[in-house]
Amino acid sequence: MKADLLRIRSIADYQFGKGVGIKLFPENVEILHSRATGRIRYINLNGRRLATLRPTDGLLSISIDAAIDLAKTANSSRFTIRVRNDVAQFIAEGGDVFATHVVEADSSIHARQEVIVTDENGKVLAVGRTLLSGEEMKSFNTGVAVKVRHGRIKKS
Repeated sequence: MKADLLRIRSIADYQFGKGVGIKLFPENVEILHSRATGRIRYINLNGRRLATLRPTDGLLSISIDAAIDLAKTANSSRFTIRVRNDVAQFIAEGGDVFATHVVEADSSIHARQEVIVTDENGKVLAVGRTLLSGEEMKSFNTGVAVKVRHGRIKKS
């Protein structure tokens, strides 16, 4: 169990920046393993899913709950996309982020990276995976920039 905790913390540090792993995954997280492979699959805290360890690349897919926690960290701009407030509702409901929506994206962001999407005020709207780099998002006027996996608002 201790080795699993160290592993997911190391992955979080690699993916989101040094020190994030210990903030995101405290000692009391529940680490669930795949029945088929025995590998780490899900990380939960107090009954809520924080992250899924993707078997394809060994990186984390984070939940909205984890994104809210991560957005409070000092270096969150490295993995945060800010979008216009007028499209915030659409994105919070799970709509994809188009390049034209992007107000701010760090130049270190690259394609296929896990990101948090916020409005101009910093409120977390969604989590997803980038299809464009941060530079491309700022310079393109068309195309999907972030494929949203989970919006903050559940559609009814």
